[in-house]
Amino acid sequence: MNGPASAALAGADVLNEGSPEVPVTWAMALLTQHYGLAGRLSALSGERDRNFLLETPAASYMLKVSHPAELPLVADFQTQALLHIAAADPALPVQRIVPTLAGQPSLIAQPPGGQARVVRLFSYLPGMPLPKAQRSQAQARELARTLARLDLALRDFRHPAGELELPWDIQRAERVRGLLDSVPDAARRALANRALDRFAANVQPRLAHLRAQPIHNDFNIYNVLVDPQDHACIAGVLDFGDMVHAPLIDDLAVAAAYQVDPAGDTMATLSDFVAAYHAVLPLQADEVDVLFDLVQARLVMVVAISGWRAARHPENAPYLLRNNAVSWDRLAACDAIPTEQARSVLRRACAMA
Repeated sequence: MNGPASAALAGADVLNEGSPEVPVTWAMALLTQHYGLAGRLSALSGERDRNFLLETPAASYMLKVSHPAELPLVADFQTQALLHIAAADPALPVQRIVPTLAGQPSLIAQPPGGQARVVRLFSYLPGMPLPKAQRSQAQARELARTLARLDLALRDFRHPAGELELPWDIQRAERVRGLLDSVPDAARRALANRALDRFAANVQPRLAHLRAQPIHNDFNIYNVLVDPQDHACIAGVLDFGDMVHAPLIDDLAVAAAYQVDPAGDTMATLSDFVAAYHAVLPLQADEVDVLFDLVQARLVMVVAISGWRAARHPENAPYLLRNNAVSWDRLAACDAIPTEQARSVLRRACAMA
């Protein structure tokens, strides 16, 4: 269902449309024809794309069939970013592009009765999903350091798709305000609107003056793998599907939003996480000053967009709403802290005056 609220979201067509099924037999035939591979193929979960795990005697791979509404240019942005990262920092634990037999990093294929879609094959990263792992301060710090390395690797990368508007871009957080009308709880609506008001007053006027580059833009715990034997060791960073050219600090804000512990010391957790990032990729004072409001804007986007999508795709609601309840709690925890106090704490964490 489309309407004024969804129309305000850039790229909402990809979010609003369900992802058509892809026959496993078609996918397997495609792997044999274009990659010379055969093995056991099984479906994996995904928000927009159709993903498959291919297990062969020699190695495992992930086949990604992009959403038909996603522009090939956007898929190429992700593909070229991964190739760039592999050259800039080969030790970063990200998936590697597996070329076709013709040496191409991707191809266009049309499933039976469907639209043409971008197809790519990636190396499969083994590891434990972070949500299943034991959490620790050492793990959080390593997460921050890994993100900083990733941002350093992407610093000199450029692609025309980076300038396209995407629904999960925090720069455009104000556009989700209309989606809050469907939130039945008046107190929650007010909570989210206060965060957006602070974003409009404190962040939007400064955005154009902040450092910008391509960013991962979705460094949440569901996109991270850890070593099963050492939960503080980051074994994989997944899903570059929300990449965008945006203020660098947005990437840290996304990651930090998932570190807020509603039952713990919010500022102690955030300041430790930010300090670990800052030690690898030094932040600037103007970036630190907008970070706390950006974290809250991201949390508003999570509850607004996920709630809106779940109402339209109830069959996928458990997946879409997996971060919803805790995001409301995190937003409430942040709302209780004055912005100036948060800025002061984060500046001290980065040894800034």
